[in-house]
Amino acid sequence: MKKRVYITTPIYYPSAKLHIGHAYCTTLCDVFARYKRLMGYEVFFLTGSDEHGEKIESKAKEANKTSQQFVDEIVVGFKELWDALKITNNDFIRTTEQRHIKAVSYVFSKLLQKGDIYLGNYEGWYCVPCESFWTETQTGDDHLCPDCHRPVEKKSEESYFFNTNKYLPALMKHFDENPAFLTPISRKNEMINTFIKPGLADLAVSRTSFSWGVPVKEKPGHVVYVWIDALVNYISALGYPDENAEKFKKFWNDKNTEIIHVCGADITRFHALYWPLFLLGLDLRLPDRVFVHGLLMMKDGKMSKSKGNVIDPFPLIERYGVDAVRYYLARETVFGSDGTFTPEQFIERVNVDLANDYGNLLHRTISMIIKYFDGIIPTYQGQVTPFDNELEELALSTIKEYREQFDELEITEAFISVFKLVSATNKYIDNTEPWNLAKNCETKALASAMNHLANNLYIAAVLLSPVLVETTKKLFTQLGIEEKFLSIEYLNKYGVIGGQKVSKGIPLFPRLKPEDEIEYIKNLMS
Repeated sequence: MKKRVYITTPIYYPSAKLHIGHAYCTTLCDVFARYKRLMGYEVFFLTGSDEHGEKIESKAKEANKTSQQFVDEIVVGFKELWDALKITNNDFIRTTEQRHIKAVSYVFSKLLQKGDIYLGNYEGWYCVPCESFWTETQTGDDHLCPDCHRPVEKKSEESYFFNTNKYLPALMKHFDENPAFLTPISRKNEMINTFIKPGLADLAVSRTSFSWGVPVKEKPGHVVYVWIDALVNYISALGYPDENAEKFKKFWNDKNTEIIHVCGADITRFHALYWPLFLLGLDLRLPDRVFVHGLLMMKDGKMSKSKGNVIDPFPLIERYGVDAVRYYLARETVFGSDGTFTPEQFIERVNVDLANDYGNLLHRTISMIIKYFDGIIPTYQGQVTPFDNELEELALSTIKEYREQFDELEITEAFISVFKLVSATNKYIDNTEPWNLAKNCETKALASAMNHLANNLYIAAVLLSPVLVETTKKLFTQLGIEEKFLSIEYLNKYGVIGGQKVSKGIPLFPRLKPEDEIEYIKNLMS
């Protein structure tokens, strides 16, 4: 079994500030990275910024800055957002760094020497904001970009091309032999039916109409085009082209490492087709998985910096706390499907799941332990009440289900499973009626009820710790649980909590007044 994981986000384009759509992808990758660490895996988690290209060069000129000054200022905001969201990336790669430029130059030269890249002439419809060439058929009679729906312009220039057909049979064989390589399955079908079957065009890999990029040393005036430049970040951050670099050996060359690229639907073909083809040309292993997440949209369509219909995550974090934002992103939209951000759903998730179900369960449990047992959690005594066995079995099956779901990147489903356990634990209070057990002097049954409540809260807290990064510590403090218990190894046996002294604290999630908060968020969206 693989005990090491390398997980990456796409690298983001610093043409403007990041929005909640970017936060969605990076947060979900962070949740997965934290889960794997919780399970005892060694994890390398990478994110970064894709800083070259015509659009950056143009925006920098508009701002009367050099391209480097322009990206330097915006990337500061990237890092501030990841800090605010408590993202635990191990590295942040910038495509303007020398370690990356060296790798890109090496990759281009190697593919050129092997005959995988050839010089030709490109003519097509070009979208500057998306930095993509499109065919006549793709742009239609109106000549609009298929991605952003803005006008494209006819361009013709000398360009180097990557010969896709040379390695396509090997890639198709890989698809057949590794059904989990590209998921969800709908994305695999899209790649085959939309791009491969009609004939995968050779990819333009250099440009001459701008200079902000990695120069092609074999041909002055050419710069390496975005898709080689950007995709190489996944290996340049590990030390490539030095194949003896420790990180590269450990997190790429070692078969005991699972390599997972997470990307958005709009860049699937570059990650699922061209990147593997480049790797085959470089004689390097392919990633184990390319997982395509859906888009987090607004009611008026795809969230876009250029369209101006975006939500800045900072005010949400400042007002509601990082855990509320992280939980909403992980829970509201099934990872792999498209979702829509709405103020109503955001407030409902905080109020119903976090304040009512989870926070109130802790408050009720602590209040009863203080009232009936002087604040000391009774030790585990086995199954005493008629409801103990069912609750224990659900807790243990939830742990198993959660692990299986997480390992398949079914992150949303994993948290749904945990909250089913939380709901069942709330119902357990209604079933056992501790107030009547106390009234009837059924001390053993009452002690068992309090122990089961504390243990289930503890289990839920551990399972939610990859997403609720601050709340878990607060819950542990209130239940008097030592930090060492924040480990999956203690969940192998039910009933490890008992004997701790609880203490009341402020509510984990104060209940929000929906009308006021929905109005506040709507104002952020205008």
